[in-house]
Amino acid sequence: MMVARAWLRCLLLLALISQSGLALAHKASDSFIYLDTTAGELRIDVALRDLALLVPLDRDGDLQITGREVRSQREAITRTVESALELSAESGPCSLQGLQWGLSRHSDGRYAAARYRINCPGGGEADQLQYSLLFDRDSLHRGLVEITSDTDVSLAVLSPDHNELALATETSGMLATFTKFLREGVIHLLIGLDHILFLLVLVLPVSLIGKDPESDTVKARMVRLAGIITAFTVAHSMTLALAALDLVTLPIAWVETVIALSIAVAALNVAWPVLGKKTWKLAFAFGLIHGFGFASVLGDLTSGVSDMAVALAGFNLGVELGQLGLLVLGFPVLYLLSQWRLYQRALVPGILLAVAGISLFWAAERAVSI
Repeated sequence: MMVARAWLRCLLLLALISQSGLALAHKASDSFIYLDTTAGELRIDVALRDLALLVPLDRDGDLQITGREVRSQREAITRTVESALELSAESGPCSLQGLQWGLSRHSDGRYAAARYRINCPGGGEADQLQYSLLFDRDSLHRGLVEITSDTDVSLAVLSPDHNELALATETSGMLATFTKFLREGVIHLLIGLDHILFLLVLVLPVSLIGKDPESDTVKARMVRLAGIITAFTVAHSMTLALAALDLVTLPIAWVETVIALSIAVAALNVAWPVLGKKTWKLAFAFGLIHGFGFASVLGDLTSGVSDMAVALAGFNLGVELGQLGLLVLGFPVLYLLSQWRLYQRALVPGILLAVAGISLFWAAERAVSI
């Protein structure tokens, strides 16, 4: 069902090219929650772009949020963030005592950051965390949680359908971390419309009937498709690992702009193969930059965490499973359409034109933030 919705969203995207809401980046809407159970403290970082949806930060309307504007709205920001956090212990609800407030920076920009002491009734330890910021406005928003104890550091993800965390059970277990990030990898692939469009452009040439239909068998097409997807998978897996391990770091604004441009170039290359007809080479080259886009989702949270390798493995496998699901359901549809004469003459050119237009629109909008 999720795969089918992803393809439906892709088709709707092609039909709605003129709307400004099309500029969806690889970097999803995330907040970062750091919970130290030993010290009894919590820190939360919320992106200013997300807070602007809840608190009027851009008071002068110049589309720029300054430090002065953020400071002037400190009380409203604090009230908004605290209302989205609930901690409790066996003895009852816990309260948050403010310790520090300011701005921090993550890979995708500036965040409002606040540190709290957790006070539970009777001096108990919090065993439940509930988070609800933006869930009623953005179903793709995530609360990325790092939990530190005396003996362990683990990761968790809070989402609209899983907004509660049992701290006593979540602070341990590599299998739990792997499963969570496996799911997030699948979801990130299926909601990443730019990535879906790139996959579509890579697959389209394989669906076209060649000049020699007798030699252009289903088996031959599947071999070409396997080569393209393997090249893309190997490439983005390499850079995803390098970036998540902090071995190579690129500015996320540049990465997102180049990702958008890569889709446009790949689409135009189908019609005018100036970069050659070896689609697998194109898939590998552009897959390298797409890997950095995937890594932006993980890099801030997993840096220096003991479960980083587990989270990375789960997330990467989730991306591949989502990709495989799209291909299993999507390619047979394209193959059947290829038997229709107008598919190659009209539908494919129309799709390529729409994809190129959308991607150039994305690139122009994302370049503004560089």
